[in-house]
Amino acid sequence: MSGILINNATIVNEGISFKGNLLIKDEKIAAIGNIDEKELPDNYDVIDATGLFLLPGVIDDHVHFREPGLTEKGDIFTESRAAAAGGVTSFMDMPNTVPQTVTIAALEEKYKIAAEKSLINYSFSIGATNDNLDEILKTDPSKVCGIKLFMGSSTGNMLVDSDKSLRNLFKNAHIIISAHCEDEATIRKNTELFRQKYGNDIPFEMHPTIRNNEACVKSSLFAVRLAKEYNTKLHIFHLSTAEETELFSNAIPLKDKRITSEVCAHHLWFDNSYYQKLGSRIKLNPSIKTEVDKEALRNAVNNNKIDIIATDHAPHTIKEKTGSYLQTPSGSPMVQHSLLLMMELWHKKVFTIEKIVEKMCHNPAILFNIKERGFIRNGYQADIVLVNPNDKWTVSKDNILYKCGWSPIEETEVQSKVVTTIVNGVVVYNNGLINNNYRGQRLKFERC
Repeated sequence: MSGILINNATIVNEGISFKGNLLIKDEKIAAIGNIDEKELPDNYDVIDATGLFLLPGVIDDHVHFREPGLTEKGDIFTESRAAAAGGVTSFMDMPNTVPQTVTIAALEEKYKIAAEKSLINYSFSIGATNDNLDEILKTDPSKVCGIKLFMGSSTGNMLVDSDKSLRNLFKNAHIIISAHCEDEATIRKNTELFRQKYGNDIPFEMHPTIRNNEACVKSSLFAVRLAKEYNTKLHIFHLSTAEETELFSNAIPLKDKRITSEVCAHHLWFDNSYYQKLGSRIKLNPSIKTEVDKEALRNAVNNNKIDIIATDHAPHTIKEKTGSYLQTPSGSPMVQHSLLLMMELWHKKVFTIEKIVEKMCHNPAILFNIKERGFIRNGYQADIVLVNPNDKWTVSKDNILYKCGWSPIEETEVQSKVVTTIVNGVVVYNNGLINNNYRGQRLKFERC
């Protein structure tokens, strides 16, 4: 048996931070706190974590790694490398690939690719369409993270717009539905109004007026009503408005909630004042909105109306992102930098470090019923990240690992640095060096 002994860390876990040590034996966390020498394996490495935070590995419940079929943008190997460098040890990938992941065969093909290529742990959503309920119901709840539902069109155009199909899905879904909520009719009406005014040269700063608060609230409200009507477990992705936060409750523990929500790092970091500088680079669906919305989202994280912080990591090539508003796809890469941006907000006293760990590590594990991950607990898988909170550096093309080669936060100085990422007891990232030979594991889910 081999192991890793991490000494002198500030361990952040389950709402508290404390100085201590952590012992990993093979894939598992074996001991926490003061380690008895009798517990040490015959062979082990030692990491001195003085001055570092020791966190559970980040679980990102919302990424688009673009494989298969869109690999000029990103692929499971390149984006999982970037994720590891950002302290992410598990991801859940979305179905709008080529082919779309709307059958069991397509789903299992993606799992096969990940087993061959992913440096970190993985799961994949099956996508909902207007007519694939039979395929959805074949999924094994212990092996698949959830159902992705587009209630607004976005990259890949998997819009489900049939009232009958939506009701059948909400009535029969046997695993969690994760929904992209934007009202399509509102968006199309607004787009046409701005096309008439500007032609093809719509300014990018009009994006939050086209894909506006009304579109988000109308769709999210409809999804919540359906979930309440059918007692469906519903998770609404990437909230972007102040109004939407009022649709969610903080009155009961997350494990008992039937309706939950996520916010993405970019909606917590940017607001509409950034469009003039960044343009297409922050064209995302749902759109980045006002400072008032951003502050409301931050408050909803702190008061537990929002349950998870994720990324919606969605890379596009620079060539795709260079063009007119109507030609440019929505989406930006973020998985390498989401934890670091949240650490910036910790430095600014927006969030505590315990709240960041709760929303990025613990809560994805609770909400999706992930087996033995997301916490620093004896017997759990050793998915660990060490972060230096005081090591300034600047995000630049030289250190961006996304296949697309760019980031919306280029030239941003951050005060924290991911030092080491451990996946299932194996060091996958350490001080800029990546273990390209390791492969992560398929996530398992403990569901009745």
